[in-house]
Amino acid sequence: MELQTLKLFAIFTRIKFFQMKNYWHVFFLLFSYINLFAQTVEEENPPYNIKTISFVQNGRNVIPFFKLGDTFEIQFDDLYSDEADYYYTITHYNSDWNGPSNLSKAEYLTGMDNQRIITYQNSFNTLQLYSHYKQVFPNKFNQITKSGNYLLTVLNDESEVIFSRKFILYEEETRVGLIIRRSRDFETIDTKQNIELTINYGDKILQNPIQNIKVALFQNGNWKTTISGIKPQYTLGSELIYRYNKETQFWGGNECYTIDNKIIRATNNTVYKVTSGDNIYNTYLYTNIPRKKSIYTYFPDINGNFFIQNANSNNPETEADYTWVYFSLDTPFILEKEIYVAGMFNNYALSEESKMEYNSATKRYEKAILLKQGFTNYQYILADKLGKIEFENAIDGNHFQTENNYTALVYYRGNNERYDRVIGIANTNSEDIKN
Repeated sequence: MELQTLKLFAIFTRIKFFQMKNYWHVFFLLFSYINLFAQTVEEENPPYNIKTISFVQNGRNVIPFFKLGDTFEIQFDDLYSDEADYYYTITHYNSDWNGPSNLSKAEYLTGMDNQRIITYQNSFNTLQLYSHYKQVFPNKFNQITKSGNYLLTVLNDESEVIFSRKFILYEEETRVGLIIRRSRDFETIDTKQNIELTINYGDKILQNPIQNIKVALFQNGNWKTTISGIKPQYTLGSELIYRYNKETQFWGGNECYTIDNKIIRATNNTVYKVTSGDNIYNTYLYTNIPRKKSIYTYFPDINGNFFIQNANSNNPETEADYTWVYFSLDTPFILEKEIYVAGMFNNYALSEESKMEYNSATKRYEKAILLKQGFTNYQYILADKLGKIEFENAIDGNHFQTENNYTALVYYRGNNERYDRVIGIANTNSEDIKN
């Protein structure tokens, strides 16, 4: 806060020094300053050597929404395999992620922050060596005491940020109902899915719930497609009703592609060839053909998720191997656009590591990505040069029948409170979509 005050003072000093007469110029300068500090926090992507970052609960990779007090883990691998020291910090954020909350660290975290991750093991019986790190929450060093949005930041021993990940802790103080329907808009009736939401706070006393309650809607745990800032349309007793036509719609997308290399040396209906060279496996997938102009076909998937698994071991955390996975997409070159391979395995990141390259010889987009073996969902994402996703023109089209997971989170901040609590959650699936 002191830094912001100093910068603001500097701005006013500069204005006085130059004796600006154009008040619109002054206004724009101040507005730009305010906007600078209202930026939504973005997760930091890891460097090349850090792989397979995942939130784990009950032994499975999960979307990071956890009940306050429940146990969960953050896990990742370091391909350098040198048992480096890593530390973590936890920061509480506002509901819209536009900055840290007004709470001090001691108000939402007991114990000490900036703790070293002391649980790690080196890989065993793998061609690719790595160190596997694991941190359990809560733990004996610190416990989180408040619900809300959190950013977990992992740093090295020089206090440099290695990566960061968002997660959310919730309380169950409201009943939340979700219904998935087809779009009511004729233009998108076959391509979008609409969420209807009901929040029932019962006999709880909430101050001005229409203004103080906020909602965030998620599709398949993808932070980049979150819908928020939606107000209830009307109330019915202690219920808040959300029945929008457009504001709560998601593009349906298509079922995800799958990589199944639990047996890393075997081929199957997703892998057509496996080689071993330079002390690492190479997994070649069947070439995908864009499905944009095809009719919807049901194919079971796990909605973008991934599971680490080695069919020949009992401890996949340290005994699952890495392999170069070769993706190929049979589509002509698309001018001024980029195609990315994405899923929960890379946090849907539109990064250089996931950007495909067009091969003029094969007339295909191709990419090799180093992945840990198991069962992995992926999809192709079309974006412009600035990273704006082309949902309407998706490589594999959009269908209202697509099976997607949806989550609604309910935030509340009383008139005199200094942070946003998460007081309710609901999960549903579009498999039983209604007209």
